[in-house]
Amino acid sequence: MGVLSNMIAREELKPGDHIYSWRLAYIYAHHGIYTGDGMVIHFTRGAGQETGTGTLLDRLLVSSSPPQNIDNPCPKCGEQTRLDGGVMASCLDCFLFGGKLYRFEYGVSSVFFLAKARGGTCTLASSDPPEDVLHRAMFLLENGFGVYNSFKNNCEDFAIYCKTSLLLVSSSSVGRSGQAASYVASAETVVSMPLLSLTTCSSGLAMVGYGIVSVGRYYVSRLRSDIGVRRDVSKVPVEKLVGQLGLDEPAKTTGMKKED
Repeated sequence: MGVLSNMIAREELKPGDHIYSWRLAYIYAHHGIYTGDGMVIHFTRGAGQETGTGTLLDRLLVSSSPPQNIDNPCPKCGEQTRLDGGVMASCLDCFLFGGKLYRFEYGVSSVFFLAKARGGTCTLASSDPPEDVLHRAMFLLENGFGVYNSFKNNCEDFAIYCKTSLLLVSSSSVGRSGQAASYVASAETVVSMPLLSLTTCSSGLAMVGYGIVSVGRYYVSRLRSDIGVRRDVSKVPVEKLVGQLGLDEPAKTTGMKKED
C-alpha cells in the first residue's frame, strides 16, 4: 500500500475490506465490501436503469456489474446476481470483471489524502470494526440501498456507509463518494478558467495564475468533500436507514443483531 497505488493481492483480503476495481480505462471505479470466501457485496445500477442525473457519466455507466449470461450463469454467484441492479452478492472474479484489485484506505492523514491525485481511493474517516461492516452489508443485501444515483447514492457511497454508518443529511450536495467529489471539483475548476484569465494582465500570467489557483482549488474542494471532515453527515444505524433519507424501500424483519 502507498501513495502511488492501493493495489493488493487476493491473499491479503480480509472480511470487511472495502475494495474497488477500475472500469473503462480508469474513468471510474466500482466499489464493494469483501465478505470472505471469495464473495463481494456491492451496489450497482442495472443495465438501462435510469438514475435521474442525465450526466455524461451516466451515459458511460451502462452498468457497473458485468453482463450475465442467463443460459450459462457463473457457477459460484450466478443465482445471487440481480440483472436489474441494486445490492447484490458476486464472486470476486465477477466483481473485478477482469480488472485489478484495490483496497480503499480509511483513517489516512490529510497529507496522504492530498497526495492522492484522484478521489475514491481513501478517506480521513475511520472504519468501524469488521463485524459491524459485514452486518450492514448483509442487511442491505436483503433490504436494498435505495435508488442508484451516480453523484448522490452510488457504489462507493454504499461501501463507505457499510464501513462507517455515515449518511448524508443534506439532499443538496454531492454524496459521500470521493470519486464523485473529484468530478465536481474538476468541473468547477474548468468553469473558473475564463474568470481567472480576466483577472490577470497578460496571457502568460493568466495561464500561470490559472494553473496555481485551479490546482489549489481542486485539492481544497476534494478535502472539504471528504466524509472525514464534513459536517453534513451523521451516523445512522442500518436498521433505521431503509425508508428514510431517500432510501425508499421498506425495511424487512430480520433476525440479525441490531446496532446500538
